[in-house]
Amino acid sequence: MWETELADGFSVSVLGLGCSSMSHGYGPEQRDNDESIRVIRRAVELGVTLFDTADVYGPYVNEELLGRALGRRRHEVKIATKCGLVVRPDSKFSRNGRPEYLRQACEGSLRRLRTDVIDLYQLHRVDPEVPLAETWGALGELVTEGKVRGLGISHATLEELKEIHAVFPLTTVQYELSVWAPQNRRDILPWCRSNKVGFLAFAPIGRGYLSGRLAHKSLQSGDSRMRDPRFAEEAMRSNEAIVEGLRAVCARHSGATPSQVAIAWALAQGPGVVPIPGTRHLHWLEENVAAACLRLSDEDLRDLDSLPNAMGEMHWDGVRADSAHDDATRSVSSGPA
Repeated sequence: MWETELADGFSVSVLGLGCSSMSHGYGPEQRDNDESIRVIRRAVELGVTLFDTADVYGPYVNEELLGRALGRRRHEVKIATKCGLVVRPDSKFSRNGRPEYLRQACEGSLRRLRTDVIDLYQLHRVDPEVPLAETWGALGELVTEGKVRGLGISHATLEELKEIHAVFPLTTVQYELSVWAPQNRRDILPWCRSNKVGFLAFAPIGRGYLSGRLAHKSLQSGDSRMRDPRFAEEAMRSNEAIVEGLRAVCARHSGATPSQVAIAWALAQGPGVVPIPGTRHLHWLEENVAAACLRLSDEDLRDLDSLPNAMGEMHWDGVRADSAHDDATRSVSSGPA
């Protein structure tokens, strides 16, 4: 798989692998760590060089899993992990952007990932109780000390991006971006292009919905998607129109699947956009990676851009928060993206 440059000197494969579902989120079925390790190692074989995780996934066990799976091939890839969310004793989240905590969190991630440097260290959420410049300055120190190579952030407002980029340059941002969640094309993506900052697009397959293989009755209690209004039964029926639009494009590309068309749409948003679909199954990994070779026509892209808005669509106040995945009072089972 070919690579793309997200920022000066920071290149990754055009498609990454999101590892979070290997350890939490789309439960409650039992996780198969052996299968997840096979997925990670197969991804390396297929040319994937970006692996995204976070200390809060599990918590902690997702980083441990990734470190163990990469083993001696660690030098062939780039690891992106996150900090700034903490699991409380009541199994709910709080944010922590204090410099002393971030330094401690970094040391823990280095240990669990079995590495001496983190390629991309991302602030998972902005802590409103700590001056943002103070938080970001502390992360910048980790770069100058050689513990981290580049910095990223998830779910920040446009004004917050401008503020931190002036303190210490951003390498990437991370937001949801897909056919049914295209909102970040309005302001975040243009800002990234203007400032040569990479864009990691999580959930490009709509947390599985855009695959066309997910029915409301298949969601079980404990599945984080139950908290997302797009996965309410009525919304899922209405949003089938979006999946049908993906299938119509599939018909023009022999053998293509709705998931592949959804990933190809994300790739078509520009060379600085790297989709990071998540999976813990080998057959879905190989299907997703094959999407990197799918080229959508101008007609395909026009048709996909004209699809109806998703019912239950997330509303972002300046891209601050996702109501289903960013409430510090929710339990860990809901899973932060």
